Amino acid sequence: MNEEFSRTLSLLRQEKGVSQRTAAAALGISQALLSHYENGIREPGLPFVVRACDYYGVSADFLLGRTLSRDGTTIAPEELYDLSDEKNNSMRGGVLALLSKKLLVNSIGVLFDLLSKTGSREAIKAAANYLSTAVYTMYRRLYQANPDNNPDFFSVPTHYFQAGLADADMKCSETELTDALAALAKDKAPMPELTHDALAQNYPVLYQSLLQVVHNTGERVNGIMAGRKDK
Repeated sequence: MNEEFSRTLSLLRQEKGVSQRTAAAALGISQALLSHYENGIREPGLPFVVRACDYYGVSADFLLGRTLSRDGTTIAPEELYDLSDEKNNSMRGGVLALLSKKLLVNSIGVLFDLLSKTGSREAIKAAANYLSTAVYTMYRRLYQANPDNNPDFFSVPTHYFQAGLADADMKCSETELTDALAALAKDKAPMPELTHDALAQNYPVLYQSLLQVVHNTGERVNGIMAGRKDK
């Protein structure tokens, strides 16, 4: 049984808001044995895994750390359609749209490759959640611009979205990423090198996109502060 199992088992119990004693009783084992499972001291058999999945309402793949989806849905990377690899596609739009897409796609590719080198499932998931909500927000704004759009396209009620629920989700994801990276630093885990030389060597093609995103964003953010100082 891998390390993710014991960590996920403990987190699911904490998320459910029950004590080890309560969970152990529901799972038909002693509190001491559950403690061993949650701390990775002992490995459970298949019957316990099945009971734990039923008790916490998750799939075995999720409990074993094989997928980020609680219901066990898995998507292999090669199954995902990659628009960035398609030539002469009808979704290119203008030059600005194409350039913006390439800069972001390339930069995000570098980000997730670097995160994968940390070995932190929590950091990867938090970054993915943050970026997914950012994309969701942009789609939502575009959707709202046309009153004739399908009113049932989004499940989050409009008043929740307008109140900043998506923004709150992004802040939570950012905090989770910070905590995950802090845990790695505390454990003195190896971290990817983010120097110019290392990035240029490891990502000779994609690094220019990352530099451009960093530069453009830096100028925009610094411009905000410069404007405030001028007032």
